[in-house]
Amino acid sequence: MLSHYLTLSWRRMWRERRVNLIRIGSLSLGFASGLVIFLVVNYMLSFDRYHPHMDRSYWVVTDVKRESVMQTDAAPRPLAEVLRRDYPFVESAVRLETFFGRTISVPNEKGRAAKKFSEARNMCFTEPQYFDLFGVEWVSGDRKTALASPNTIVLSERYAEKYFNTKRALGRTLRLDNRVDLTVTGIIKNPPSNTQLRYDALVSYASISGLESPKALLDWQGLQSMCFVLLRDGTGKQQLTGALDAVRKKHLPAKEAANFAYHVFPLEDLNHERSGMAPRPVLYALMAVGLLLVAASCINYINLATAQALQRAREVGVRKVVGSNRFQLLRQFMLETALLTVAAVLFALLLTQMAMPLVNQTLTDQDQTLHPDISILHLLEPGALLWFGALVLGVMLLAGLYPSWILSGFDPAKALAGQLTRAKGGFTVRRTLITGQFLLTQLFLIIVLVITAQLRHMRKVDWGFRHDNIRVVWLPQQGSVPRDQLRETWLNVPGIEAVTFASDPPVSPYNRPIPFSYHIATEPEAFETRVRAADENYLSTFGLSLVAGRNFNVSDTAAQEVMVNETLVRQLGVSPVSAVIGKRMRVKDGDRTIVGVVKDFRSGDLHQPILPVTLIHDLQHTAMAVLTLSPKYPAGTEQSIQAAWDETLPDQIYKSDLLNDLLNSFTRMERLLAGFVQIFALIAVATSCLGLYGLITFMAEKRAKEIGVRRVLGARTEQLLWVFGKEFARLLVVGFLLAAPLGWWLTSGWLQQYAHRIQLSAWLLFATLGLMAFITIATVIGHALKAASANPVKYLRAE
Repeated sequence: MLSHYLTLSWRRMWRERRVNLIRIGSLSLGFASGLVIFLVVNYMLSFDRYHPHMDRSYWVVTDVKRESVMQTDAAPRPLAEVLRRDYPFVESAVRLETFFGRTISVPNEKGRAAKKFSEARNMCFTEPQYFDLFGVEWVSGDRKTALASPNTIVLSERYAEKYFNTKRALGRTLRLDNRVDLTVTGIIKNPPSNTQLRYDALVSYASISGLESPKALLDWQGLQSMCFVLLRDGTGKQQLTGALDAVRKKHLPAKEAANFAYHVFPLEDLNHERSGMAPRPVLYALMAVGLLLVAASCINYINLATAQALQRAREVGVRKVVGSNRFQLLRQFMLETALLTVAAVLFALLLTQMAMPLVNQTLTDQDQTLHPDISILHLLEPGALLWFGALVLGVMLLAGLYPSWILSGFDPAKALAGQLTRAKGGFTVRRTLITGQFLLTQLFLIIVLVITAQLRHMRKVDWGFRHDNIRVVWLPQQGSVPRDQLRETWLNVPGIEAVTFASDPPVSPYNRPIPFSYHIATEPEAFETRVRAADENYLSTFGLSLVAGRNFNVSDTAAQEVMVNETLVRQLGVSPVSAVIGKRMRVKDGDRTIVGVVKDFRSGDLHQPILPVTLIHDLQHTAMAVLTLSPKYPAGTEQSIQAAWDETLPDQIYKSDLLNDLLNSFTRMERLLAGFVQIFALIAVATSCLGLYGLITFMAEKRAKEIGVRRVLGARTEQLLWVFGKEFARLLVVGFLLAAPLGWWLTSGWLQQYAHRIQLSAWLLFATLGLMAFITIATVIGHALKAASANPVKYLRAE
């Protein structure tokens, strides 16, 4: 019997292959969208889930209270050691410090650097307890002793290959910052991509003693390390929180203890709570979008299936007359749906596989901190396989059950007499489905228009400083840098207009607030500012202008001078701005004189308002050289910049970036969001068009005799088009009235995160309505014209 049903289903599918291809295409788009979104969300939620003892592992972070509360991901360096020593319920605790701007070299037999590498984020200082908390697979070496001694390092297999061209690197030597020789004491498997702790090189924490002062290692107010804690079985989070509070009161001065607070997060929240990754609500919302797109494709299937129902009425009538019951017909029609669904799933899997490289590339950060390797093979995981099976079964039932029930319920007498127009209640459900499609499509279009308008607005924002043709050259963290020699050499290169040394450009992602006090403040350190270490060429290099006072002097007293921006003066409540000139402020443990007020500029991304900024004349803490290039600089200028570097600092690695690349990184998430939403909107529009095609087909068949009568009575073609159009217009407007307030509410909430944002206006909503109306007309006009222009004799012959 099953083979008979399969044969009938195959013959029917082949005979209506054009419509079935549309059905398969619609379901495939929905399936592929849902699969891509599921794979991305599943990947994001899988971060750091593979570590042992996840239920007992915690991450300690610090909040510092000044003018406002500054949330940090770090903790004092001595904290982990105190927890291990003084609290028995702590099974293990580890501190970890990430490399920033370190240089690793491979010495040859003569002790000279044969190869040099600049390492930023894939290396860290840590302790042997690291392997108690985090899942690491060992290749060679002893996990208990590998990092127990100073000047030791553990490498991943890929970094062993990178440095030594072999994975067998035990006993080999690396040099850190041209100062400390490190012995390779262990080789581990490469860390997976779904972890925030993607470290390929682990340096023993004791090695810091060769790079930092003993006082810095015992500083309780400095926040350089990350701290992770493993509790013993039966210990709760509350005990750890209480212990941290006791440690704070014991080791911090009473005056400062009130300004510090330690908080505890489960290790499983490392990815989402404080790391800047997508929060869980965003991921769940993304999953809901995927399910909506799958549901939209099911609506299309239902529309197309029921649109073809009248063509199968006689078949149903004949089969009922010869003895088929409703259950047998229902089984036949559901089998057809199952075959079409399987075909759609196979095609969707192919589309998903083709999309994965682009998705991985799109999600990859510019600095490679997120480098996903999402694969369709992740669907073979038990949880994912169960979800996928449930999705396929759900689609089969959702897409097939209603049309099958309608078809199997036809009255055989009416069906054979050709008097059947529609199944009971069919068009009421159809109206609801089409209205839902219009709602979903217009909602996506509203969101796309708002995000696009906000991105355009952000691109036009005036940053308040020069950023075109600015190249940032990163200086080594360790060792002295002959700044005057570098500046003089670079200024002799054709195409270079100015050179300055600074800790940051005017805009920086590292906007940590620094407390300061003004001479009239009633409390010390009552205000906050963002600090930029700079020299006397900073203003001219970035095109910043003074509104009062003067620039730094090239003199020995310049180290005690600062310049502030207009926002900081307003924060002090001083007017006019020139009144602060000559006044004293205490910042970064030094009393300094305000010598100038700089016109406001943006120091952070566009989520933030313009912040108070202080420029300090401090050449010892400049981390970069900033070069201004002429608008039409010669082709070999950048090579000449590096050549000058190599001649002046032969032992250091040259690394540079364009300042515009940094500015572009501030809008990366917005551009990524816009790209995804545009794709979703395109899929929603495509599925909506397919649904409209099904609707116009249904209406043309259902109202064929009505159209014939109207034609005989003298109705014109445009009047007949309105017969079709008014139905679509009514559903379109209802969908718009539902989508407009929802879209306004969603986009208004999204825009609130930006200090510099567009104002929502009604034209965005009406533009959506107009665009959807155009899409609707373009989709249905051909079929409507064909029906309105048909010979009425064809439909009235039976009358």
